[in-house]
Amino acid sequence: MTTHSLKPIVHGIFDKATGTVTYIVHHGIGSACAIIDSVLDYDPKSGRTTTTSAEKVVEYVNEHRLKVEWILETHAHADHISAAPYLKKHSGGKIAIGDHITQVQKVFKGVYNLETEFKEDGSQFDHLLTSDEEFKVGELVGKVLFVPGHTPACVAYQFGDAVFVGDTLFMPDVGTARCDFPGGDARTLYASTRKILSLPGETRLFMCHDYPPNDRPIAFETTVAEQRAKNIHVHAGITENQFVEMRTKRDATLEMPVLILPAVQINIRAGELPPKEANGVSYLKIPLNTL
Repeated sequence: MTTHSLKPIVHGIFDKATGTVTYIVHHGIGSACAIIDSVLDYDPKSGRTTTTSAEKVVEYVNEHRLKVEWILETHAHADHISAAPYLKKHSGGKIAIGDHITQVQKVFKGVYNLETEFKEDGSQFDHLLTSDEEFKVGELVGKVLFVPGHTPACVAYQFGDAVFVGDTLFMPDVGTARCDFPGGDARTLYASTRKILSLPGETRLFMCHDYPPNDRPIAFETTVAEQRAKNIHVHAGITENQFVEMRTKRDATLEMPVLILPAVQINIRAGELPPKEANGVSYLKIPLNTL
């Protein structure tokens, strides 16, 4: 058995407040692991952060005696804040994201008029991953799939028969991600969905979010075959032009995510809060009449 063909163990932790799933990927008790798309709890009413969601990740890691080697982000999320620094402090590991994060940093440094010292080179992260790059997680081999469209920097991660798609796809009855954020593009997203859906039909797909319609139970695992057959936005037979027309009309009706303004300015810093000011407090900026 090659390292590429190992079937990883996947444990998902669902955060109800943001609809986000954090994954721990490993190969058994005592093995190395990667954490994908962690959540720092944030109360927009009080501006307070807590670590309840991240503590569940640490608890699972400790219970299974796992060694955290990577803390991975699929993109700079607009709907939750990353807990990567907390997890690195308590469990170790390198924080990594796709190398196109520099484009997102450049755009949002302008949107927020961030401090001059803020670097747009991705150096806030321990490692920037390139398209098709492979990296080891113990016996497992991870591969980076570049899947832009929702943002210009989105990546998915493939470990054996499991792919963590970020916001590129949702469960079949929810569809696909919006493309109206800065740098998003519906045609690009269509191509990215086709890249994922060209994988073998039995490939397991793990969603970053679930927003279940009709009160169905939370679900975040599906397959390439099921997505090809049933995804309401990109099932087999949907053309690029049909998708772009649908996505553009739909995006025009959507409100901004509740946490986009606090989340993005933290997530482009690899989850670190903005530099503390003279009184020892970190402040977030809210650009008015901009987005």
